[in-house]
Amino acid sequence: MIFLCRLSDLDNPGTKEAEVHVQDRPHNIFLVRKGDSVFAYLNICPHAGQPLNRMRNRFLNQAETHLLCSAHAASFEIETGLCTGGPCAGKSLTQLPLHQNGDAFYLTETD
Repeated sequence: MIFLCRLSDLDNPGTKEAEVHVQDRPHNIFLVRKGDSVFAYLNICPHAGQPLNRMRNRFLNQAETHLLCSAHAASFEIETGLCTGGPCAGKSLTQLPLHQNGDAFYLTETD
């Protein structure tokens, strides 16, 4: 498992960008907090295959209710990564498996 953050490291709601190495390959990911829950996603929009953000750690819309792709304004549910509006409606971000131990969150390595 790879340590990512503590709950207190994220605003509520809030996001944090990170690079992790899984099986010796780098991956750009981001974490998003909503309440006491934290979710992790690959930082790749399913529409065009590019990162969602243009500014570091900025993934939420202005109302902080959805994740937002800065390239084409696709909006995604925080909890599921499902695109609810924009050019990739119905597709989802790639969610990553997390393990929680107390207030610490870890990425569970997968194949």
